[in-house]
Amino acid sequence: MSSFAVKGWCPDAWHPMMAGDGLLVRVKPRLGRLTRAQVLGLCDAAVVHGNGLIDMTARANLQLRGVPETGWQALLDRLLVLDLVDPDPVIEQRRNILVAPDWRVGDDSHRIAGALLTRLDELPDLLGKVGFAIDAGQTCILGGEAGDFRIERGGDGGLILRADGRATGMAVAAGREVDALIALAHWFAASGGAKAGRMARHRLVLPEWACGDILPAPSAACIVPGLHDLGLRDGSWAYGLPFGRIEARILAGMVEASPAAAVRITPWRVLLVEGAPAVCAGGLIDNPADPLLHVDACPGAPCCPQASVETRDLARRLAPHVAGRLPVSGCAKGCARQRAADVTLTGRDGLFDLSLNAPAGTLPVRSALSPAELLAHFGAA
Repeated sequence: MSSFAVKGWCPDAWHPMMAGDGLLVRVKPRLGRLTRAQVLGLCDAAVVHGNGLIDMTARANLQLRGVPETGWQALLDRLLVLDLVDPDPVIEQRRNILVAPDWRVGDDSHRIAGALLTRLDELPDLLGKVGFAIDAGQTCILGGEAGDFRIERGGDGGLILRADGRATGMAVAAGREVDALIALAHWFAASGGAKAGRMARHRLVLPEWACGDILPAPSAACIVPGLHDLGLRDGSWAYGLPFGRIEARILAGMVEASPAAAVRITPWRVLLVEGAPAVCAGGLIDNPADPLLHVDACPGAPCCPQASVETRDLARRLAPHVAGRLPVSGCAKGCARQRAADVTLTGRDGLFDLSLNAPAGTLPVRSALSPAELLAHFGAA
């Protein structure tokens, strides 16, 4: 397997991470939503203080790239003014909340996530990757996404508390959801969860109050490009971002040319634009059948110093020829996709390992393949 450095923490605006193209600064929009003014301000900051590229992550966060070390403080100051970063670095680090992006004002997802945001000071110290998932719509939409402590719609129609990695959850009373999440987070910390890393790998028996036999509601399809109903008069449109990346000037131009009130970030690298008609803009995917929507690729070399291979050009060329999910990772860390996929390519010493129905870094079915060999293998040469 490839060697890579495990950082042991996740970057945020207060704690940027050095990448091959400069500092990477992560922004965590509250409720996964940015107002029109925040979008335009963020885009300007990405151009002035970074390289003008914005990445969308699988946790529905945004990342500004190419920030010089000497420019980080000025960028942080702008993000604070835009109210995109909490002024308390500890609270910002704990603000790992993935909320179903189709929430509507006043519904259960909106209510619970909003309440959790006000009580982050009650949480224990947790590893940077550990977080919450609030999936309390009429159907579940985040079933395939990571979230250690979860509030979900149960199959019986009520709300449940579920620990990630457990198939079932416990009924929770309305208004007590955040109490339950905080209690489960404290149990995780006190019972040695940090050693396991994530709840799904923490196999201790849950306390009785967190055990239940209620299955989550069946998962609905994730949001794809096209018209989406958020209950707004002017409708909303969703656009895919190839590999989760967009140029700040394109995003700003799209918002400026429309009456968009806000945008929402999804964990599927799809941007949901509130209250605006469809627009044509380069760098956006508006076709729900586009094969790039089924491909994940980390930045790869030379953007990431841990990657030994270029990833995105290869992924783009393979996309029409691979059935199912295709992540292409520059190293065994598997930043393209953490979970198993139909076809997984993992960079190692300048070549690729090919795995099937497995995550990055697992035992490959074929090893040390060049890009040309992979293109020929999948009939894309």
